[in-house]
Amino acid sequence: MKTSTQIFFFIGLFYITSCKINYTFSGASYSADIKTYQVNHFENKAPLVYPPLSNILTENLKEKINQLTKLKLSNDGDIKYEGTIIDYKIVPSAISGNNNASLNRLSISVLVKFTNTKNYSQNFEKTFTHYADFDASKNFTSIEADLVKEITEKIINDIFNASLVNW
Repeated sequence: MKTSTQIFFFIGLFYITSCKINYTFSGASYSADIKTYQVNHFENKAPLVYPPLSNILTENLKEKINQLTKLKLSNDGDIKYEGTIIDYKIVPSAISGNNNASLNRLSISVLVKFTNTKNYSQNFEKTFTHYADFDASKNFTSIEADLVKEITEKIINDIFNASLVNW
């Protein structure tokens, strides 16, 4: 009887130690064999271009991963992010009584290719889109940077969650 208890103990111990997954307080969970990440520069192919947007997305994604995981930035990461800004547009979102826009909407879409070199089943290519509405009477260039910051934070959260929060 004592021998069978010992066998079950060692089998259980082996099972627990062989399936290690890293969990963080951010909700990120990834295999213990993933040590590095790579974020390639997000290319801007949108018809309307906001020049700093590529750098904002690229650098803020790196910062988010660095702050919320133990992964190290690398030029040849175990997980890789590639992205293309495919849309940046301003459209009316609410029309007033005299057929003029009372609210406009800035919308940003980013196509992201995520590659997990340790587990190909987690790879994806997906478009992430968010928007922010603003008063049409405001000078757009004076609020553009704040709107972009608000939208890119949402997009980066979605990218992070899709790739590293596997619930």
